[in-house]
Amino acid sequence: MALEEVYQRNHQHKAHRSGWLRAAVLGSNDGLVATASLMIGIAAASQNSKLLWTVGIAGIAAGAMSMAVGEYISVKSQADIEESDKQLEIEHLRTDPEGELAELTQIYVDRGLSYDLAAQVAKVMTERDALEAHLRDELGQFDHTKARPAQASLASAIAYTLGGSIPLLGAIPPTSTGRIYAIVGFTLLGLLTTGAVGAKTAGSPLLKPTLRVLIGGSAGMAITAGIGNLFHLSGI
Repeated sequence: MALEEVYQRNHQHKAHRSGWLRAAVLGSNDGLVATASLMIGIAAASQNSKLLWTVGIAGIAAGAMSMAVGEYISVKSQADIEESDKQLEIEHLRTDPEGELAELTQIYVDRGLSYDLAAQVAKVMTERDALEAHLRDELGQFDHTKARPAQASLASAIAYTLGGSIPLLGAIPPTSTGRIYAIVGFTLLGLLTTGAVGAKTAGSPLLKPTLRVLIGGSAGMAITAGIGNLFHLSGI
């Protein structure tokens, strides 16, 4: 097989998308459900379509900022742990290189190599880049899967805004009841789209991921609407 074919085949893997894809799917799902739930309550309580638009837009802005900050803090914590482990490994390599070489050899033995071959591989990897070898083979840190707070934060904010904009279209009908049904309809359509796009991006079969997002989002919207109805905040 030609080197170009091997390169193209290896780049079909989707692991490098895991960070921003998780944030995007979560953000769009939250944008859909949170905005729809908020607007359903307002649509049932008021005939004022301008108020519905205002509340929906404000909810999207606030939610997107909240998701961005929360995602950044969460992923930054993961990045801090990765950096801490990296610095610890640097110190270990500085103070006990022989012990680290033996540790790397044992890792390769545990993965199925004979001791002699494992020792040879460990020596070559150490001479090439000892830190990279330990980060990869001991700690499981890879550059393409490392935590990227800014990327996750931006993906979450954009996805929340796009997701929240879909139920916002439910403010178009002229009657309160029509708006409620429109919000629910647009939200269900948005959940289907989010699930399908997420599955396609992840390289997964469409059915299960799409149903998971649809059922989960619908349940969240129903629970929120149910609580509002219990306290006479929603007309559903």
